[in-house]
Formats: sequence, structure tokens, C-alpha cells
Amino acid sequence: MSTAERIVVIGGVAAGPKAAAKARRCNPRARITMVEKGRHVSYGGCGMPYLISGEVESADELMATPMGTLRTPEFFKKGKNIDVLIRHEATRIDRDAKQVEVKNLETGKTTALDYDKLVLAVGSTATKPDLPGADLKNVLGLACMEDAQTLVAALNSGKIKRAVCCGGGLVTLETVHGLVKRGVETAVVCRSDQILFRLDYEMGACARRELEKGGVAVYTGETLKAFIGKDGTVCAVETDKRRIEADMVLYAKGVKPNTKLAKEAGLAIGESGAIQVDECLRTSDPDIYAAGDCAETTHLVTGKHSYNPRGSTANKMGRVVGVNATGGSDTFPGVLGNLVLRVLNLQIGKVGLTEKEARAEGYDIETVIVPGFDKAHFYPDADRVILKLVADRKTGKLLGMQGAGHGEVVKRIDVATAMLTLGSDVYTLANLDLGYAPPFGSAMDPIITAANVMKNKLEGRAVGISPVEVKKKLDDGGDFVFLDVRNDDEYEEEHIPGTTLIPLGKLKERMGELPKDKEIIGFCAISLRAYAACLTLKANGFENVKFMDGGMAAWPYEREAKEG
Repeated sequence: MSTAERIVVIGGVAAGPKAAAKARRCNPRARITMVEKGRHVSYGGCGMPYLISGEVESADELMATPMGTLRTPEFFKKGKNIDVLIRHEATRIDRDAKQVEVKNLETGKTTALDYDKLVLAVGSTATKPDLPGADLKNVLGLACMEDAQTLVAALNSGKIKRAVCCGGGLVTLETVHGLVKRGVETAVVCRSDQILFRLDYEMGACARRELEKGGVAVYTGETLKAFIGKDGTVCAVETDKRRIEADMVLYAKGVKPNTKLAKEAGLAIGESGAIQVDECLRTSDPDIYAAGDCAETTHLVTGKHSYNPRGSTANKMGRVVGVNATGGSDTFPGVLGNLVLRVLNLQIGKVGLTEKEARAEGYDIETVIVPGFDKAHFYPDADRVILKLVADRKTGKLLGMQGAGHGEVVKRIDVATAMLTLGSDVYTLANLDLGYAPPFGSAMDPIITAANVMKNKLEGRAVGISPVEVKKKLDDGGDFVFLDVRNDDEYEEEHIPGTTLIPLGKLKERMGELPKDKEIIGFCAISLRAYAACLTLKANGFENVKFMDGGMAAWPYEREAKEG
């Protein structure tokens, strides 16, 4: 299939091993060499937080095949005839001579590897703190297997009682789970005004509530100033607002693509800051490919170049590169920015565009927030999920979805992923023939209900308003009636300050208490009764009525609860 005889792969964690293994299957005769500066190759980096929690018992489990065989240099040589050089760093690419200069990090010796096709799978680098005290012991990151092992060793010492996690992204929150499970008193510090800033506020608020319910202190809108030490070991974190005692600090504030080698070789860097590639993942040099966290890709909704470092994306890109480096013509279409994670016992995720991303792209959008049950509500372990859809107001095209809940969220994210990949609209989504049986789902799945609510909004049968918009009205002193149509006992259990209570069953007889010249925004537990209230009010001459999306289930702000 191929005229290429010498394939060099730089990087040995995700995209690199996948590219090398696929290249071997496509061309049994090629000489394939993989270069990795670390000590470990082909491991499940996304599983490191679960090594910290103890759910994964050993680092070997992250470095093993599904059959339990460790992926070592010997494994690649004997099983795939791929030469693997660990503790070797590629320091220079000579594109004219088609050589890679490689340094042995143990001996310092430099050698040159000849290539016909070169694969850059050099990944990303975790952002490092440029702050006083950053070099103190137990100020740690989580970017590679060595980092994970250092964290585990520190926790196993029994000396870590308090930890501060800096950053509000995926790695931070997945690691918090492990710390809490190990009984470590944990705090999260985030410069943004919300954790999970890549999601909309309502979803970030769900994650925050879950953390705080689990005993985690969450400090948003705070800037790190310094790490304070005692006898060479971190003992506290200082922000612009407070000092937080800590025996360990996890600094996980994002990553950036490793582009140094590519830049020095004169390869084009994309507008996203990662290595520029075409649909076949070729760089600006047709004999050099790039895949994984170092390469940019295309967002399938916007069509724009973007940077989306993820393990699953790296593996898919690696496979495409393995085909093409051996003479094939496979393509990688792009990504949808899909992310899912667990925050303590909460599932949370997104795919496509969030509301804020869609508005930034200039779309005229409609949104809905719909709570529901992941299974038939009468099934014993049914639990609540909250879904948020974003759609183009004119065409009804689905632009994105987010979800959070103790029920099965990821299943719905995957359904939305398929719909977005196909460019479908909410009208199609509303009629999907999804699997139904009480142990697995409800007769009207929450994602179907969300699509139907969106249809009602787009077709003018319903007018909704988001909790964020309602809160802004409250803060601005807006002159409107915030109408709670739940029952008395629900109100007494917990309610939103400043609301007017008229249960739906009493609305007709008490309608005279409501002014027809003011805006009325109704809500209930999930705003299903609020929608019915809006229809009743409209039928009786009230013109400016809306329901609040998601009701109490999606309200991300303060509530007043019954004492005791």
C-alpha cells in the first residue's frame, strides 16, 4: 500500500501509539520508531484522577491493554515490531535532510533518525504557576503519569489532611472527587466567576452546589497571589481575598499545545495556537503529520479552526494519521467540543455550542432548560437530570446541549452529539425513536421533552425566560411579578426570596390579585405547571406572561429553606 519505509512518531501517550499501531497494520514492512521523553508509553491519562481516588488500584491498569498486558517498549517491539525509545526527546527536525535529532535524556547522547513520514504527537503542556512559592514541595500538577504517581505517594503518606485545587476545569474537578473520597479537606480556587467556565452559568452552578454539598469550599472570582511555605513544603495558598491552609496544592489551570518543535522547523501554526493541519492531518509539510493535543482541528458547528485537547480525539486522529502515513487518504472531519465528567456524584457535560458561545458566534438563538427523569419516574432508581438546548431561532437547527444531574446525563449528550454531527434540527430530535423500557428511560425522554419545549418556543406557543435573565431583573429592581405556582408545602420547604405564591389549583379564583399591566414570570418545580399557568393567564387577558425555564430545579441562586 505504501512507498514509505521509515516512519518516525514523536510522542508516545495517546495519538502517537495509535498512529504507530495503525501504520503497522497498514504496512507490515515499514520501519516504525516511536520517541517518548517520559518513562511510560500508551497509558490512559484520562484515568489518572481515578488512580488518585483509588477506583483504579494501580498505575499498571492505566498502562495495560484490555487483556491486561502492559504496554511497554518490549510489548510494542515483540507484538507490533515497533521500536520505542523512552526517555528520548526530539530536539530538532531537519526537513531538508528528513531527519529528527533525538537526545537520550539518561546519557545526554544525541542521534539522528531518518524518516520518510514524520508524525508529531507531542501533546500539550500544563500551565505552570508563575507565582512565589511555586517550587515548594507538594505544589503539584497532573499532566503525566509521573505526576499522578507523585500525587498518590503524597496522599498515601498520611500527611495530607487539607488540599487546595487551583482552577475550575475538568482535571481539577475530577481530582477533587478523589481527594474527597480519601477524606481530604478540599477547597477549589478559580479566577473565573464560575467553575466549569466552558459551560453556561446554570450548569456551572449545578457543579458548585454538588461540591459544596459534599463539603468542598469553592472560591470563585479570586486571583492566586502566592503559595506559602514552611520548611520547604507548602502550608497555605494566598489569594487576593483570603489565605487557605493546605498540605498540598494541585495546580491545574489548563494546557497549551506543544508547538516549539514545529515552530522551529518552520511548520505553520494555526489561528488556535496549535499546529495547523488539513483534513488528512498533514501539516504545511506534506511529509509531516500532526495529531492529538498538539494539533488544531475544526469545530463541526461553526466550521472554524479550534483547539480541543481530549484523549478520545487524540486516538481518532492517530488512527487517521496511521492510515495516511502509509499511503492512505483518510480524513478527520472535526469535533463538537464534547466534554463529560463526574463531579462527586453528579454527571455533567456539553456538546456543540453553549449559549454564550453561540451568542459570541453571532447566532440568533433560543434556549430551553428542562428537568426530567433519566428513567421512568416510577422506577426505583430513577433520578433527575437537567438539560439545556441551544438552537437557531430561524431554522430550528440544534447548536448545542448541556446537561447535569445525578441521573444518566451522558446518554443524552451522546444523542445530541449524533444529531449535531448530522446537522439536524430540534423538530427531528423531538421525534427520535429512542429505546424505551422503564429501567432505561421514560416514554418521553428528557431530551425529547426539551426538543418539544423548544418547538413550542420557536412556534410562538410558549415564552420562556432563563433563570439568569430573571436574576438580572431581580438585581436591577425590575417591576414584575415573580409567581410561584407550587403548592404551599413545596413553598415552605424552600422558596426563592421575593416571590408571590399562588398555587396553580387556586390561580383562577385568585387571578384578581395579579396586575394585568405588569410582566408576570411563573415557575414551579420544573415549570410544567408554570406553563399551564401562563396559558390560563393568557386566556384571561394577561398579555405579558412567561415561564422560567427549569423552575426550582434549575434555579442556580439563593433559596430560603425551612429551618430544620
